[in-house]
Amino acid sequence: MSQTAELRKTPLNAVHHASGARMVDFGGWEMPVQYSGILDEHAAVRTAVGLFDVSHMGEIEVRGPEALSLVNQVSTNNAAKLTAGQAHYAGLLYEHGGFADDILVHKVADDSYFLCVNASNQDKDFEHIASQNKWDCTVENAGARYAQIAVQGPKAQATLQKLTSVDLSSIRYYRFVDGEVSGAPARIARTGYTGEDGFEIYVAPEQAEARWKELLEAGADFGIKPCGLGARNTLRLEAAMALYGHEIDATISPLEAGLEWIVKFDKGDFTGRAALEKQKAAGVKRRLIGFEMQGRGIGRDGYEVRVGGAAAGWVTSGGPAPALNKNIGMCYLPAGVAVPGTAIEVVVRNQPVPAVTVPLPFYKRAK
Repeated sequence: MSQTAELRKTPLNAVHHASGARMVDFGGWEMPVQYSGILDEHAAVRTAVGLFDVSHMGEIEVRGPEALSLVNQVSTNNAAKLTAGQAHYAGLLYEHGGFADDILVHKVADDSYFLCVNASNQDKDFEHIASQNKWDCTVENAGARYAQIAVQGPKAQATLQKLTSVDLSSIRYYRFVDGEVSGAPARIARTGYTGEDGFEIYVAPEQAEARWKELLEAGADFGIKPCGLGARNTLRLEAAMALYGHEIDATISPLEAGLEWIVKFDKGDFTGRAALEKQKAAGVKRRLIGFEMQGRGIGRDGYEVRVGGAAAGWVTSGGPAPALNKNIGMCYLPAGVAVPGTAIEVVVRNQPVPAVTVPLPFYKRAK
């Protein structure tokens, strides 16, 4: 049996193959890395609209009278502040304060929460959450019941509006509506992972292929492009959005990753709280910071970073920024030097190349 045959497939797998996408193994899933090319797809999202298959992402549903208690125990943000139809970003931590995952928490109702989790972590996340459930609620690993399609870019709303009676202009950022797309039930969330405006649509797997084709047709006037994981990565890097396994993992805390804003110490106890309080009191030893290459070369994931000629940290994500025409990256450095304007060197093929630290994000869309 070939390796490809063993990979998990999204409901849109056949469409990707038929469209000539270049497919890769991504966390055990066969996914499109590019269609027309990463630069072309990146530009489409920044200037018009792009379409992404993100059905590999996981969904976990927590339901019952005490659902809020469990969600607030396992996540760092305060879900008690959410109103029905609102979502927020949160950390799912281990007791020692490192990330099990980063997640989106959607409040469907007082007794119902919908969590979107990373593809390769969904089974681990489900077990992590279910193992802490001592409340009157149920936890379901619901990924098999959903396909997820992301429509991203300045023309995302105009594209999707052609297919739904839901007034998309009324859905604010990080809000969602349970409505329909082309008459079929859909959860429509104004969220994304590109730094642009857009929507993530959750539909039944058997509806995915028809919705994908209709969206491509609806966006044709605007120059819509189907996009792969390559452009998704360059887009999220420009927007300095964390990627699990890179900026965050089990060894890194939200305080180190610049994600203090998703940690709500005033809400009561949560998994990892004691460890974070201890780290905060002692002072964070390292922090995430952005950098721009000053010399020729690209700082790739995992490359060593030096300060004053001595090893000081590592690149978490790096590459060209197509919208900025620069080579950029993020890295961890000792807290004292993890400030904008520090001269650093990134070791590229055994050669130290000059770079300078810069504030994050690199790219912020005009509102």
